[in-house]
Amino acid sequence: MTVMLIVPIGAPIAAAGAYAALGWRRATAWLGAVAAAVVLASGAVLAASTDDRPPTALDGLLRADALSAFMLIVIGAVALLAMLASPGYLAAEKAAGHATGRDTRRYGVLTQGFVAAMALGVLAASLGVLWVAVEATTILTAFLVGHRRTRNATEAAWKYVVICSTGIALAFLGIALLHFAARHAQVPSSGSLDFTQLTAYAGRLDPGVTRIAVALLVLGFGAKAGLAPLHAWLPDAHSQAPAPVSALMSGVLLSVAFYAVLRVKVIADIALGAGFVRVLLLIIALASLALAAALLLAQRDYKRMLAYSSMEHMGLLALGAAIGSRLAVAAVLLHVLGHGLAKSVAFLASGQIQQAVGGSRIDAARGLAARAPLVAGGFGAAVLALLGFPPFSLFASEIGIFRAGFDAGLGWAVAAALALLLLITASLAARTGRMLLGAPKTGPGAATLPFRPAAAAGAALVAGLVACAALGITIWPLHSLLDHAAAILEAHG
Repeated sequence: MTVMLIVPIGAPIAAAGAYAALGWRRATAWLGAVAAAVVLASGAVLAASTDDRPPTALDGLLRADALSAFMLIVIGAVALLAMLASPGYLAAEKAAGHATGRDTRRYGVLTQGFVAAMALGVLAASLGVLWVAVEATTILTAFLVGHRRTRNATEAAWKYVVICSTGIALAFLGIALLHFAARHAQVPSSGSLDFTQLTAYAGRLDPGVTRIAVALLVLGFGAKAGLAPLHAWLPDAHSQAPAPVSALMSGVLLSVAFYAVLRVKVIADIALGAGFVRVLLLIIALASLALAAALLLAQRDYKRMLAYSSMEHMGLLALGAAIGSRLAVAAVLLHVLGHGLAKSVAFLASGQIQQAVGGSRIDAARGLAARAPLVAGGFGAAVLALLGFPPFSLFASEIGIFRAGFDAGLGWAVAAALALLLLITASLAARTGRMLLGAPKTGPGAATLPFRPAAAAGAALVAGLVACAALGITIWPLHSLLDHAAAILEAHG
């Protein structure tokens, strides 16, 4: 099974090499989707094989347990949707003069490197390797955010690099301090950043140094997850990146960064007790929800609207992680997958809309349901899923988080979150309704609708929504995996 730890990293790298050598053409356009399917299949195989003694390979570098197997499934599923939609999206970009053959070649290389870096992050055996993987995603996606090379895209890319690099620098300082605490706790030097070793020796770590290290790590990785206070890169990057890249970034990159927070929390709960990280995450969660609610009130750009929705859902993940019970953590993980599927569909549909109307203003897309029913239906259903309506899985995961919060005596935090969610729901529903049901724009600059997406892009929209709804009806294929993953993350102390 050690080979299965290398395959999900190697498959996207091989696809990137093919794109670099051959470019983006008819014969290679679907390699990204094939590589994503391999990542998804690898996650499923690892999920079926992980037990109390997880398989390891390249000692000190790679490791798989139920949690990392689950995250591989999330990465593979979201990447598959994004890569299925990419050929049609790039073809439309080239037809409109927004991309050249060189641009599409670079897109293929960078997106596959991006997927490989995320797979490396969730399979990392040590905090150091995880940090390297997260930093690699920053470098790769910075070029993807600036794909169109317009002034706004370049500005968004620089903003993304500056803010995320600040967060990564904070995380690096936290790693250095945790390494210092580990060495003074007699953790072997070869395993001073290894998750297994740190967890085993966590009770011996110096509380003062560990407290500072954990705070820096949560803030640093939280910046990459789009959590307050270092969240400002999120709307600019998502509004300028190509739609499939926005799907990858919002649907899974934010969750991979939050995965790093969860891994740190396991160590912190043993070293410091559950109280310290709980308070820190509660503050971050409610601040993120409050900011998302405030910023959505006057939003007129539907891609930025979806970005602030991502901030909202990361806040919900932080709330669930703060609660920390097994029910809360299982709900958090289900929410990660459900959000990844729904947000990917929303961003892929928004890309189709943007190419048709020539911009991302809400007013430019009025009357969408009558003129482009498939895309409008996909976008509207995805927003309903993101708002937590049944039968989609986010309904079940949000109920699980709120129920666990009341059971844990954090009813005040759940009540505050629910009040903010009401504001967010009203804002998203009003703006989406205006896009889908409003009177169509006429005259100069009117949308070039009706239109139909490419067959593969339409299939990606339908598949993502069906999977999200199926998980809301029953989670039996993932029940055991979620239970084992939640047991790894359940709060102690």
